[in-house]
Amino acid sequence: MATENFQTGAPEKETPLAKGPLQSMFAAAIAAAQPNQCIAAHLPAVPKGRLIVIGAGKASAEMARAVEQHWSGPLEGLVVTRYGYAVPCKRIEIVEAAHPVPDDAGLTAAQRILQKVQGLTADDTVLCLISGGGSSLLPLPLEGITLEDKQRVNRELLKSGASISEMNCVRRHLSAIKGGRLAAASYPAKVVTLLISDVPGDQPCDIASGPTVGDSSTCADALAIIKRYGIVLPDNVRKVLTDGRGESIKPDDKRLEGMEVHMIATPQMALEAAAKVAEAAGLSAYILGDSVEGEAREVGKVMAAMALQVARHGQPFQAPCILLSGGETTVTIRGDGRGGRNVEFLLSLGVALQGEPGIHALAGDTDGVDGIEEIAGAYLSPSTLERAWALGINPKDSLDRNDGHGFFQVLGDSLVTGPTLTNVNDFRAILIGR
Repeated sequence: MATENFQTGAPEKETPLAKGPLQSMFAAAIAAAQPNQCIAAHLPAVPKGRLIVIGAGKASAEMARAVEQHWSGPLEGLVVTRYGYAVPCKRIEIVEAAHPVPDDAGLTAAQRILQKVQGLTADDTVLCLISGGGSSLLPLPLEGITLEDKQRVNRELLKSGASISEMNCVRRHLSAIKGGRLAAASYPAKVVTLLISDVPGDQPCDIASGPTVGDSSTCADALAIIKRYGIVLPDNVRKVLTDGRGESIKPDDKRLEGMEVHMIATPQMALEAAAKVAEAAGLSAYILGDSVEGEAREVGKVMAAMALQVARHGQPFQAPCILLSGGETTVTIRGDGRGGRNVEFLLSLGVALQGEPGIHALAGDTDGVDGIEEIAGAYLSPSTLERAWALGINPKDSLDRNDGHGFFQVLGDSLVTGPTLTNVNDFRAILIGR
């Protein structure tokens, strides 16, 4: 894991409870999801034939390195990860591509991965390493759709407010490799998939849009999502969804028989690790949920109300304590600011708290990137709003502009980790002191 670089803001009086434990909890959450800590126990038996390692996601390169460290027999393979997330491997080729909007490098990598599983036998094993971000990193469109079409649809989905499950449903039905198609192409080889979950509910078909698992959703479901968010599709893309070409591989498909799926790291595991750190520091920790969804700013308001109830009335918990949560919120983009769902949540939380004494918070993406910025998230203190006003910054205006990164960066309260080499979604911690 990359070393944290927590940037502090203007001097203020902080209790010892505040920054140290919050940073330590975030670090513990990331450490709990490191591939080298959780991959060895799930490796397949040595096959009679070849072991082909493939994969995609922000953690896939680190997963590949962990496989090499724990596998003594021959192997070969290719995985694709986000730019800046590659790590050195000796036998598995690492390719970098763009995220969250796909590019030509990702397209080429997806084509090559699909080629690597062609012509295998029942004696061979395909080990697929999948983590969050794989949807954008495997942008192989179905015939009749171009990469430009996929990029356009992806951009519209990202700014629509659609949930990650909804976005990935659409992506599965426009892809030549997702929605179980990669596993079907590997038949009759055995397919073993190791997953690091970054999605609420940990559904395998939603992690990187499920390239090696069956999908029970349909093209009709994808079209309903498109209609729900008013997304305008190019005619050729809509035709793929209406003429049957976009239908994914279903769970009962014979080509998926005998495959194995192992969830090796999840948001819940990360939150439990953070809770242990809090408790070791003498703080009661309460996990409110590992799959919180909804508009980030609305989640911020709800969490603020809960924190205030604890601080003012000792209900439902007694302070001092930590409120932990994970999941993936959404942001409907209305402004022209620099934002991400974690800083949007945190800014909304701060506006609702109005500088309530004793309440501090940290929110960050465990992959080190909130939105499209190389910033994981930020830190909020009781003095955050006061310091912003002193600099002539209106916090509510910043929220209206979706400018969370701009707001916290000016204050010096951005959380920068660099590539963490894993991804178990968002981390939120609210510390309520006495």
